[in-house]
Order: sequence, then structure tokens, then C-alpha cells
Amino acid sequence: MAKTLVTTATLEQWISGPTPAVFLNVAFSEDQAKRVAAANLTGCAFLGGSLPKVLVDAAHAAGCLLMPQSPDLQFDPYRDSLYDKDSLFAGFDPNDAESTFKASPDYKIYDRYYNTQTKEERTVDLDVLLMKRLHDASIEAALNRLLTPEVQMRAVGVMGGHDLPRHSDRRPAYVQAAQLGLALAQAGFFVVTGGGPGAMEAANLGAYCAGFKDPQTVLDLALTILDDAAPLNRPWDWLKPAWAARTRIDREPIDPASSRDSVGIPTWYYGHEPPNVFATHIAKYFANSVREEGILGVALRGIVYIEGNGGTVQEIFQDACQNYYGYSGYRSPMVLLGTDYWYSREELPANAPADRRKRLYPLLRKIAAEKSFEHLVTVTDDVAAVVQFIKSHPQELV
Repeated sequence: MAKTLVTTATLEQWISGPTPAVFLNVAFSEDQAKRVAAANLTGCAFLGGSLPKVLVDAAHAAGCLLMPQSPDLQFDPYRDSLYDKDSLFAGFDPNDAESTFKASPDYKIYDRYYNTQTKEERTVDLDVLLMKRLHDASIEAALNRLLTPEVQMRAVGVMGGHDLPRHSDRRPAYVQAAQLGLALAQAGFFVVTGGGPGAMEAANLGAYCAGFKDPQTVLDLALTILDDAAPLNRPWDWLKPAWAARTRIDREPIDPASSRDSVGIPTWYYGHEPPNVFATHIAKYFANSVREEGILGVALRGIVYIEGNGGTVQEIFQDACQNYYGYSGYRSPMVLLGTDYWYSREELPANAPADRRKRLYPLLRKIAAEKSFEHLVTVTDDVAAVVQFIKSHPQELV
């Protein structure tokens, strides 16, 4: 039998009916500790939190696993919830952007565990490495609590380049990604992205705007504020217009019958690409491999691919491999948005790095045909066609 996950919020409920449990970051009062200590603790585990001595003694006597907090970490390995913009960017002030950005929890974690110049992961002691793994396991558990099986059945991933520009003279793909996020959310799908800038930010923005009374007007307002050429290599300057856009649109009237929720799943492995502020739930991992599998694993209703770089290409074929072998138990739609980008009819020059187009669609169709899921693969230029394709092609049991 699976153990109950107990948090501070659910502790009293557990005390009324004890079962084998994992206590995650629970802040026990003396009275609660005495009542828990008097229960049968066989099979229980205590991860983080504050445990009075009476409970520590009882847990040791029952052979429980105890994992204490470490005061030297820059992060909490036992989180019982996902992040959001306010927890990652706590203290950020657009009027003092650089210094407050570098003082934020998100940047301090990145700076502590990665070389911000070379972007290489710093070597840490084994106990810290274990804590990083526990952090990612806690985030995965929190993500699974949010994305129930019902939600996963309507979760659509949106993937694409982190470097899609926001500014108006070069941003048709960014605007299209935002319109896609809005259209998917309005159609009842739950948008999941990699949580970073570019296409990911745009899709989360569109999904966020779906919860207002006049979604298109709010989206247009946000896009106007985001019409900025701030470079990603100065992330505090990149964050300022997004912060301004989120602050401004949050003053618009919301639609209580609609949702602004979406998930971003970024990683400190790409810590130089800050998480975007339009994802309402942020599942930020240390391990990029866990994060990549997580995005593909939860977006059971399908994934849409906007123009991107090597990472997006990797994700396309990772998804194709998952569909090919049926790892998740389902085969889900794969939509390439941008016919000229993914299925150019002209011969693409091999030695023209400025031409970012990638003619992947024929190979993807060939792979899909081998396992008879080519009907789940398409390429289009039209956002409405994307939504209709996903509606008319539900995931299939393998």
C-alpha cells in the first residue's frame, strides 16, 4: 500500500487516522509531536521539518527514516509545493533590477551550484548531491499532485526555442506561440511548457490571459508592453518588461469561470535562461534529464512544436521515441507549427547557419509509419488547425 504524504496542512487529518506515511517538511508543535509520537510509526519517514525531541525519540524507536534539514543549502530539498514567480524572484525590484535579480532565490541557487560564466555545474559533496536529488523528487511529487490523471489527460505541451524575440520587428513566431497558448486554454486544455523564455514564455502568457474577461485584449496589452529587445544575457533587463506586463494585466478583470493556470518546467541546468513569470506553477529541477522526461510524461494530450534549436529537435525525437515504444502507455499527437520551418519544400543549404529551418517532418512521418501512428503527426501554419487536430485526435492506449 502506498504511504500517505503528510504536510503541515494535512497533519491533523493524519493524526485522526494514522497510517504508514512520509512526513514532508512538517512543522510540528509540541502538542502535535506528542500525539504523533504516541501513534504507530512503523513504516513512516520524516523528511525535513522541525521535530521536537519526543518525536525524534519515538521515530528512532520505530525504525523510521529521518532526513534532517541542512542549514548550509541554498534551497529546500523537501518542498511540499511548486514554485511561482514570487518565490523564485522574491525581492525583485524593476527599479533596481540587476542587484535585486542577483539577490533573488532563483539566481542565488544558480550561482551557488553552477558557474555563471561557463554555465558548468559545480562539483559538490555527496551529501549535497543527495539533497539536490531529494529536491527534484519533492518537485516531482508536487507536480504529480497538481497534474492529476484527469488533468494529464488534457495536458498539452508547447515546446520551442528559448530565443524567440519579443520585439515587434522580429516576433511573428512569439505572437503565434502566445495565440496558441490562449487558444489551447480556451479550448479546455492545460498548457505545459519548459517554463523558460521565448516560445515557452509566449505559450504560458497566452494561457494566463485566458482567465480574463477579455482575453484577447489583455494578451494584446501584454504583447505591447513586451515589445522590447532586452537580451537574455542580461536576464534582469529581460525580466523587467515581463514583470511590468504581468503587473499591469493583473489589474484587468478576471473571469471566475475561466482559469489562468499553466505549468512551466524549467531547470537550473539552463539557469542562464530565467523562468518566465506567466506560468502560475513552476516545477524547477536541478536535473535536466528528469525535467525533459517530466514534460513529455505529463503532456498526455499531445505536444506542439514551435520553431526551435537543438533542444527542440531533441525533444521532438524524444517524444517520437516515447510514442514509438509506447513508454507512457499512450501515443499522443505531435504537431509541428510552421510548415516552412519544419517541412520546407526547397533543398536547405548545409552550410548556411543563419538559416535555422529544419526539414524534420518527413523523417518524423517515416518513424511514425513504422508503428502506425502517422495519423497522430501533422504540420501546419494555423493555430486553429492545431487546436482542432488535437481535439479530433485524442491520445491512444498502446
